[in-house]
Amino acid sequence: MKLGVLNACICVLCFFLIDYFGGFNVDLAFLMLAVFACFITGFLILYYFYYISIARHIDLLSEKIKRKFLSNEIPQKYNHLEEQDGLVKLEERVDFLIETREKEVIQFENLDSYRKEYLGNVSHELKTPVFNIQGYVDTLLNGGLEDSTINIDYLRKAEKSIDRLISIIDDLETITQLESGGLDLDMDTFDIAYLCKDIYTSLELNAAKKNIKLELARKYDKPIFVVADKFRIRQVIVNLVTNSIKYGKEDGTTCIELTHLNNDVVIEVSDNGGGIDEKHLPRIFERFYRIDKGRSREQGGTGLGLAIVKHIIEAHNKSIKAESTPKKGTKFTFSLTASN
Repeated sequence: MKLGVLNACICVLCFFLIDYFGGFNVDLAFLMLAVFACFITGFLILYYFYYISIARHIDLLSEKIKRKFLSNEIPQKYNHLEEQDGLVKLEERVDFLIETREKEVIQFENLDSYRKEYLGNVSHELKTPVFNIQGYVDTLLNGGLEDSTINIDYLRKAEKSIDRLISIIDDLETITQLESGGLDLDMDTFDIAYLCKDIYTSLELNAAKKNIKLELARKYDKPIFVVADKFRIRQVIVNLVTNSIKYGKEDGTTCIELTHLNNDVVIEVSDNGGGIDEKHLPRIFERFYRIDKGRSREQGGTGLGLAIVKHIIEAHNKSIKAESTPKKGTKFTFSLTASN
């Protein structure tokens, strides 16, 4: 529009220059008609050149970047009545691509230290239940078995440590399978809204112990079908909701919101708990990374839950992100392919 007006102004200036220097008598009506014709012609030419030619190439380039590098990008919410500027969209994706590549470079640089830290964490996590079991068994073998005041109690404690050991080994096996591509996903079409309601029902008792309210953003009376591995996605949502209950505040709220965007369904699991400091957010999906190590172990977690969540979502060619504000809450967002 601005270029069209500029074109019309140039035409008017040319007519006045011709009239002034050439001594021609220019009819005012003819002048206005010519200016209008120049404006319309110039506008149409510029519209075709930019919106049909340049804008089309910008959109094609933007989609090419998305397919090649950002295929697992979480769809962004926007007002569908507002037209999205292709150049702005391209700039956002290029910026996101640059940011992603910079993070990958940093990750590669820290890979060796992460590997050492990971091996140390595995060793520590396995030692704790093994040493506990060893202590209980030694006590029982050295006379405690005949002592009715401790024998059953120590056997139960040993059993609890064995369960924790099995849980760590199972989680490690799951991560190994996910990272090596050895875990085959059982893709199916199912109602994600019904799955969320079913998960809430199974976790109501745990939430009630801390007076935490489990709610959905809407009633979701109609089914919302997605194509994914139902068992693994259930594992993802259970883990996120369970973490929200474990580390949430008393009388708090955990909410799941489902949004149908284009060819995806975006799932958001949020709470109004204590939140996570910004310095911890980049590492919360790492194996064995704990924000509060002492409190996490008291809660009985293995430190592998969010790492498994990340790998399961990535196995679906999607991604997950975490947003948090200290003392206000945390939100996890991921997407799944919608069923047509």
